[in-house]
Amino acid sequence: MKLQKSELPALLERIYSEVTPLYGVGKTADYIPPLSRVNPRQFGMAIRFVDGDEFTVGQASTPFSIQSISKLFALMLALDIVGDDLWKRVGREPSGMRFNSLLQLENENGIPRNPFINAGAIVVADTIVNHSASPVKRLEQFMASLSGNVFNRYDPEVYVAEARTGYRNAAIANLLKALGNLEGEVDVVLDSYYKQCSMTMSCLDLARATESLANKGKSSFRTQFHGERMDKRVNALMLTCGLYDAAGNFAYQVGLPAKSGVGGGIVAVLPGYFSVAVWSPELDNYGNSVLGQKALELLTHYTSSSIF
Repeated sequence: MKLQKSELPALLERIYSEVTPLYGVGKTADYIPPLSRVNPRQFGMAIRFVDGDEFTVGQASTPFSIQSISKLFALMLALDIVGDDLWKRVGREPSGMRFNSLLQLENENGIPRNPFINAGAIVVADTIVNHSASPVKRLEQFMASLSGNVFNRYDPEVYVAEARTGYRNAAIANLLKALGNLEGEVDVVLDSYYKQCSMTMSCLDLARATESLANKGKSSFRTQFHGERMDKRVNALMLTCGLYDAAGNFAYQVGLPAKSGVGGGIVAVLPGYFSVAVWSPELDNYGNSVLGQKALELLTHYTSSSIF
């Protein structure tokens, strides 16, 4: 990085002023009613360095529905539970198709391409369900252990909306079951998955919760993970698969491993230096935050902090 920490508050204010004119370019996720009612003109950003220093701007402490960012934490928990056995059931390649495709899943005999598309995330949820007396509580406690915030819980209103509109996810889970890659009961796994997706966190929570991915598995709030170099493996998957069908363009424009969600959040990592989270509810056609992507692009540009 070419920027000193003392310059970061001014830089974040500059980024804030440069991205907020983009309000109105995207739109909120309208297929989940509670998300469509969120005030779209909000933007937050939080950076946490591996030495514990933190910098924020805008609505960085406002809780929001993290949606598919939860797949990142579910993956970390599943790897902590079963290790590399997970890869017998889930691949590690970009999908090249929509994140909720059934066609690809059937063509590839029930093995999802990666853990960040819905089919892969449902298999990950199944793994947690099958190794937990209370899977949702275990995931909540795991996420709280990473962020240091015990109030990182699922939102009942968003959960109900997810369950009521999750027809395609139900189809995916049933297809996984039919193809022999779902061990638990479909309804139980889906219930856990919907609650997982409706978790709420703030940008500051997310930046803290991903500290271990920037710091060789070390976290200020949690002891070391099981296994070796989870950060290396998870960061690789975020870089190649973390932003739906826009992962390649994001790597080109921003150059950081990242994971997004249709709640408008994106979390990204510069290994060895910092984790960063952004949030703004308006999405592009790929389901990624318009302002969030631009903010991260400006951050890596102004600080020369791309991994490339």
